[in-house]
Amino acid sequence: TRMNYAVYTMDGTRLKQVNKTSDNAAFNQCSFQLEPGDYQLVVVGHSSNGNPTMTDPTCIKFTNAQGFTDTFIAYEVVTVTEEQKNIEVQINRIVSRCSVVITDDFPANVKKMRFYYAGGSGAFDASTGLGCVNSKQDVKFDVTSGQQQFDLYTFLHDVEGTIHLQVTAFDADDNILAERTFDVPMERDHITWLTGAFFSGSGSSSSTTITVTVNTDWAGETHLTF
Repeated sequence: TRMNYAVYTMDGTRLKQVNKTSDNAAFNQCSFQLEPGDYQLVVVGHSSNGNPTMTDPTCIKFTNAQGFTDTFIAYEVVTVTEEQKNIEVQINRIVSRCSVVITDDFPANVKKMRFYYAGGSGAFDASTGLGCVNSKQDVKFDVTSGQQQFDLYTFLHDVEGTIHLQVTAFDADDNILAERTFDVPMERDHITWLTGAFFSGSGSSSSTTITVTVNTDWAGETHLTF
């Protein structure tokens, strides 16, 4: 739902940034007037509640308040001349996704779910697409009738990594009703499914991991049970 276009000098100074939402007329197009020379071009596509901080191309940052979503980027070094230049870029996914699926029934007094996780990053280096800070990511959901799946996103510091995930259920007055922790293996451009009985289950997460490539949208998926 959002596209952010930014141009930087080669030393990382941001010259211009344009932010667009999906209701804009040329959502996937942007124009810049630049002097001849070499520049860094960054394009970010996402669905957060606001625009990331893009002052520094080596650390483009989303916040807990904005939310973390499926995120795609393009990064190119562009040479501008006196002639008009049209550039076509493809944005590619750089996040990892953990989908938590709760298989047992929610107690009637559960109104909120909180997912607090560390080990990934809420910010990334545009030139690599890898995480650049050690974040404490905090995502909250109001529980709606029938909801069982909760999707969490992070930017890993490498192609593979592990997040330490704390899952907490609250009532309407923010009293804790249930809480469990998991160490979840993750991969870039990869979905890890964490599935199990949260309220009636016991013990910590332990499972056999099976990795399967199932579609062209994500590079692969891992299914874990708890």
